[in-house]
Amino acid sequence: MQIWVDADACPKVIKEILFRAADRLKISVILLANCALRTPLSPYIETIQVRAGFDEADKEIVRKVQRGDLVITADIPLAAEVIKKGGYALNPRGKLYTQDNVSEYLSIRNFMHELRSAGEIISGSPPFCKKDHQAFANQLDSFLAKHAAD
Repeated sequence: MQIWVDADACPKVIKEILFRAADRLKISVILLANCALRTPLSPYIETIQVRAGFDEADKEIVRKVQRGDLVITADIPLAAEVIKKGGYALNPRGKLYTQDNVSEYLSIRNFMHELRSAGEIISGSPPFCKKDHQAFANQLDSFLAKHAAD
């Protein structure tokens, strides 16, 4: 199993949690972004810089992800693609997307997008906070306890 990170918009605190998990569990964490990233020196942490452009990191993740891999992303359409390939997706706020719930999240996302486009909603997600990164850390630990040995 590998962990793929949609790193362009991934909060720094989430990356730090992933770096610690990579070294602690000796598991591969690969960050994809369209800009250079700074990461600690570790045999378990890798970065891939993709070309600039809309969804380039997402496309590369979908191309490379394998059954059983975990993808860290807030992008619900990417999460849906990963799950179609037999992977798992975890949101930086601690939401684990599964075959059972991803289509519901995708429908809600599309509906909210339509409302925003029509001017009905002008606010986005609430600011990322300590509660979010704690929820992420707990969900990641739980996931890795179940799947890291697979």
